[in-house]
Amino acid sequence: MKKKLLAALLAALLTLGAACALAQGVTVTDMYGREVTLDEPVTRIVALTAADCEILCALGGESLLVGRGLYCDYPESILSVPVVQSGAETNIEEILALAPQAVLMGDMAQSQEQVAQLEQNGVKVVISDANDIAGTYTAIRMIGALTGLDNAAEVLIADMQATFEQVAAGSESSGKTVYFEVSPLQYGLWTAGKNTFMDELAALCGLTNAFADVDGWASISEEQVLARDPDYIVTTAMYYGEGDTPVDEIVSRPGWEGLKAVKNGCVYNADSNAVSRPGPRLKDAVLELYNFVNGAQEEVPAA
Repeated sequence: MKKKLLAALLAALLTLGAACALAQGVTVTDMYGREVTLDEPVTRIVALTAADCEILCALGGESLLVGRGLYCDYPESILSVPVVQSGAETNIEEILALAPQAVLMGDMAQSQEQVAQLEQNGVKVVISDANDIAGTYTAIRMIGALTGLDNAAEVLIADMQATFEQVAAGSESSGKTVYFEVSPLQYGLWTAGKNTFMDELAALCGLTNAFADVDGWASISEEQVLARDPDYIVTTAMYYGEGDTPVDEIVSRPGWEGLKAVKNGCVYNADSNAVSRPGPRLKDAVLELYNFVNGAQEEVPAA
């Protein structure tokens, strides 16, 4: 009799515990400090930014993706997922038609009115704002918590950290500088300064950012680049198979022929998406940069 009562009590406690867990649901704080609460981990999600989409897939949550922003193109397996407009062209009805529980969006991509419209229709909005490696980890943990993939988030972060540590251990401060060209001359030069993940990738490889005195992503002039005479130039320009390559375009610019990077053949066209998105492929980007600096045939020494 006592055993039956104990079993019944245990079952009641388990039921109560499950009910409490369900009642608590999931609460995450997005990267704008907004607290977002759901009854359960998200099972239907729209990701408007490419980095967030990559993070979701790297966590094993690709099946949760019911819609993607126009520039969400990795991994290739997501290309069959419906595309929705984002930024100034965001179409709220288009998103609502996919019946998501939550939408992941960047900090500057949509207006407050659009956010309010989604939330008024019962869709939770989670905002990301990663500019450096620490911010990338925060975004990974946020998306992991939102989807119930917290453990996968920690595994992913540990894997990225291991690669960064390995590269740092195999690199020595060289005193050489690198200029990141994130927008080519024809559109107006932009670069990555301090407090960006590109600046951090440079440091991991023993380099100094030629524009470390600039904060964040900034517009610069040709004259500034020429005056700083970087040892390395890394361009993130896309190449579509026609005309000059991004490297050829840089080395042929009038006045740039005297730069150390140009004279020494140290101009490199990086994988634009890997090095420009605050996501899991920053690990690949740092390995690319390491190989560029040290020679493609040289492997990163074990940490």
